[in-house]
Amino acid sequence: MHSPDTAALFAAHLHDISRRTATALAACGYEGLLLQAGEPALRFLDDQYEPLHLHPPFKAWVPLADAAGSLLYFEPGRRPRLIFHRQEDYWHKSAELPAESWLDAFDISIVGSRTAARAALPTSLARTAYIGQPFPELLAWGPAAINPQHLLHRLDFDRARKTAWEVACLREANAIGARGHRAAEAAFRAGGSEFDIHQAFLAACEQREQELPYNAIVALNEAAATLHYQQLQRRAPAELRSLLLDAGADCRGYGSDITRTWSFGDPDFGALIAAMDDLQRGLCATVHAGVDWRAMHLLAVERIATLLVEAEILRCTPQQAVEQGLATHFFPHGLGHLLGLQVHDVGGTQAGPEGGEIPRPAGHPALRLTRVLEPGFVVTMEPGIYFIDALLAPLRQGPQGSQVNWQRVAALQPFGGIRIEDDLVVTTAGCENLTRDAFAALSRP
Repeated sequence: MHSPDTAALFAAHLHDISRRTATALAACGYEGLLLQAGEPALRFLDDQYEPLHLHPPFKAWVPLADAAGSLLYFEPGRRPRLIFHRQEDYWHKSAELPAESWLDAFDISIVGSRTAARAALPTSLARTAYIGQPFPELLAWGPAAINPQHLLHRLDFDRARKTAWEVACLREANAIGARGHRAAEAAFRAGGSEFDIHQAFLAACEQREQELPYNAIVALNEAAATLHYQQLQRRAPAELRSLLLDAGADCRGYGSDITRTWSFGDPDFGALIAAMDDLQRGLCATVHAGVDWRAMHLLAVERIATLLVEAEILRCTPQQAVEQGLATHFFPHGLGHLLGLQVHDVGGTQAGPEGGEIPRPAGHPALRLTRVLEPGFVVTMEPGIYFIDALLAPLRQGPQGSQVNWQRVAALQPFGGIRIEDDLVVTTAGCENLTRDAFAALSRP
């Protein structure tokens, strides 16, 4: 298990999450919280189960990977209780608790059934909120509420501010992911297929596919124009031109989210990648607490418009490209999002602890983050340009089509697109770039 050696950091993390949860419970009128880890879903008309990804609210308290059916009970002023589900089974290996110091912070009951789990809880749950996947016996347990939205709003809003423990996990996830990217690039340079490249990434990360925080995007050539490309072709194309790899790794339930784009040797496309890399670094340099991410996204659109003009893809001024919406035909997604226990972490557009939404800028519906940045936020920075037929076809046919250098577009379409993505920890003075630091560490002797 990859893990930062941070017993003291976890203790501080647990203190912080206990304090935040106690405040949220008091505001919502509850006296206790019961979190479920989750249970695997049975496939339709089958006796096989889907891989389980534990519920994020549970993972925030308990850094376990194998805890299906477990529960966490918290009552302010008392030690949290971990009710660990361990059923004796000769078909599958039973779950086990690791010999790690963080467990000392919990009262632990090991149970083999829901009946035993209920017996390990307080007699009355009438003032306890339950968060998790409902199960048939739950109503008979008598919780005050099941997944109450007003409580979830408060917990989600606070999760944007990461503790030092969480940052340490994300830092390690980036270190693991960077190793995977290096190995994937080598497989690409050696002429590998998308499947080969993905296998190289997994091997270097020492993680199974189901352990990754999200399905990796391994896109060769024009496949990079599909933003969430989900195929893994077993054969390499006759001509390798480019690779866009969007892939992260896991540490204690926290995932990195890293994207790099490489040229197979074409100097023109290589120069365009270098220009996007410079642009991305420049945007990272402007990140600090107090920045409104909506303004950051609009700044990225302006700079991408300039790049498109300088690369002779557009035949207009950068200002015209922004005002007429031309740039968004090549950059159709948001600049980034919160990162943590979920790849697209919760609370990114939430107006406050009570809920509500901060509106997205007009014409930018895909933005996943609209909040003002605070110290401890972890965000992705992922500008890109793409040559997507579904977006370019109507542009070609419309009145603005004359402002596009279609000959240049045709030359670049076989490469698909470019995205560069780093994970940043926001500080008062600027940011810590977890991803660039991880790659730099790999380069040191």
